[in-house]
Order: sequence, then C-alpha cells, then structure tokens
Amino acid sequence: MVIAVNTRLLLKGKLEGIGWFSLETLKRITREHPEHKFIFIFDRPYNPDYIFSENIIPVIVSPPTRHPFLWFIWFQFQIPRILRKYNADVFLSPDGYLSLRTKVPQVAVIHDVNFVHRPDDLPWLTSKYYNRYFHKFAKIATRIATVSYYSKEDITRSFKVDYNKIDVVYDGINQIFTPTNKDEQIETRSKYSDGKNYFLFVGALHPRKNICGLLKAFDAFKSVDKKDIKLLIVGGEMFKTGEIHLTYENMRNKNDVIFTGRIHSEELHQIFGAALTLAFVPFFEGFGIPVVEAMSAGVPVICSNTTSLPEVGGNAVYYIDPYKIDQITEAMITISEDENLRNDFIEKGFIQKSKFSWDETARKLWMCVERALQ
Repeated sequence: MVIAVNTRLLLKGKLEGIGWFSLETLKRITREHPEHKFIFIFDRPYNPDYIFSENIIPVIVSPPTRHPFLWFIWFQFQIPRILRKYNADVFLSPDGYLSLRTKVPQVAVIHDVNFVHRPDDLPWLTSKYYNRYFHKFAKIATRIATVSYYSKEDITRSFKVDYNKIDVVYDGINQIFTPTNKDEQIETRSKYSDGKNYFLFVGALHPRKNICGLLKAFDAFKSVDKKDIKLLIVGGEMFKTGEIHLTYENMRNKNDVIFTGRIHSEELHQIFGAALTLAFVPFFEGFGIPVVEAMSAGVPVICSNTTSLPEVGGNAVYYIDPYKIDQITEAMITISEDENLRNDFIEKGFIQKSKFSWDETARKLWMCVERALQ
C-alpha cells in the first residue's frame, strides 16, 4: 500500500501541537509497518531526522505554504499531482487540510474547530479560509480523526457529518516529561526565575490561550503573594499578540513575568519539573497537551473548565472558569499556599496521565487509515 502524507508541519525547531502529533504518530506508524510505502510530502527542504525509516520517500513540493492562497494552490493542485504520480492508495493529512480535486481516499486529522466559534482570534484571511473550506474537507474525508470526544461531537455539530465517520485518537505524552530532582529544580529556577518558584504557562501566544486573563489574574495574585512567586510564559508568538503586549505593559508586577519564547523539549522538561503549578487557562482547546505533560512531570495543574479540558484533566486538576479573572487568581492563591492540595493533584495526575500515550495514538490513527480503505 502507498500512503501519501502531508508532512509540511514537520519543521525542525518550530514544532507546535500539530507538528508534535505528526512527529510522534508518523515515527511509530512508518517503523511499525515496513510492508507499506510512505510518501512524505514537504513544502520546503526537510530535516533528515524526519525520515524515520527506509520505507519513506520524501518529496518536496512547492510553493511553501505560508499563506491561504498558497494553501489553496498546494492542496488543490499540487497534492492531486503527487497522488497520481505515486499512485497513492490513501492521503493522510495530520493538519486536516484536504484536496477537493482527487478521488483518492483521504483521512483528515481535525484537531478542533476553534475557528468556527472564535473566528476573530485569527487573521481575517486565515479565518475566512478555514470557515470556507474545512466543512468541505470534513464532508469529503473518507475518515476523520480527532483528539477528544469533545472535538468529535463539535465537528459533528459544526459540519453536519456522520458521527460514526470520526475516530477519537487522544494525543500522547512525550516520555521525556518526568519528575526532576531537587538539584535540577534549583538549577532551573536559578536560570529562569531568579531562584524563585513560578507558575508556568506553556503554549503559543494566541488570543484563545487567554494569556491576557492569566496576566491580569497573576497581577492580582501578587497583591497577596508573600513568597515572591514568578510567572513563566513559554511559547512563540502567533496571531494578534498586540493585546498581550498591552496587558503586560499595564501590569503593576510585570517584572515578575518572564517570557522565554520557544524552548527545546529537553529544556522544557526541566522547566516543567521545577514549576510550582501549570496555569493553563485557555478559552478553547481540542485537547491540551501541556496538561498531561505537567501531570507526567509531577506538577499540579490549574486548568479551564471549558471544551475538551475536563475530559483530559479528569479529577486531577484545579478547574476554573477562564472568563472569570477572580477565579484564576483565587486558584493561584489556594494552590500556592496549600501543599497538601498540590500533592493530592500530583498523585491524581500520575493516574490520569496513564490514559494517554503516543503508542496508542499511533495505533488508533493507523486503524483510522485502514478503515478509510475498507
């Protein structure tokens, strides 16, 4: 069998959520199925680290997909050409984009449809593209995979597609995220937070991540903080970050906030391990990988009670309403002062995180591909 795969988000040093999903699942699927041929379709020169096994043929197809007009050209004209050239049996797209101009069976991984509910969070043309084409992609897909039952129900409602056409394949956890020892924690805090404890946020700087709400809540928290706790924000800038910068500049305690930018996964492991608590309070998530990474690292979690997050967090996190700044502040106060509560969440987190593994994600995604050919 020939499986063509959209691998345009396998970008060395720039992996976001979907890029990590692509890396972890494709690495396993290609190695576990040497009897099949995989065509990895890149839109720019690729890193050889992403050619995981000998049954992969890498193909570079221009133009680089940096803009909605180029997305249209790449998926509607270039992808059908490559599928014909390599006589592909199926096209797998980990970011959900499909071609409307091929009869080859297609599997779309649609992680969530936040753009339907929060279109103004995105640049205007990007939002228009998503809302114009993704319902078409969902309709023509032979199978759809998504990362939570919340997203499965949301896709069904939003795009009016058959519920039974969608397979849930939870995200996994990078095995590097384990508890760190006291010496490592001291070294990490010395490096990033002047030796002080810190709340941690991990994720792209993006409106739906509610970083403005987190900054305002932290500013209020500092009015009662007696332990000189910092806030560490790890992640690269994406869309519409002007409000984040404005909120930061207007903070009374902005000197206690540290923006690190993107961090390599080995270093991120150390940052997770030394955190007092993960404060992850987005408005919308299809899954929420940082929640299970924190659990795996033995770190308690303050988390939104919206969308998929209660499904992922179970009974192992401190839930708040992300639209209520005072609830985030109160959670920070409570969890910073109550060591027994933190330890309780840590123990529950170790149990909850066992539900998620990339091995299982890859297995279920492969089953989804096989169903597309039945």
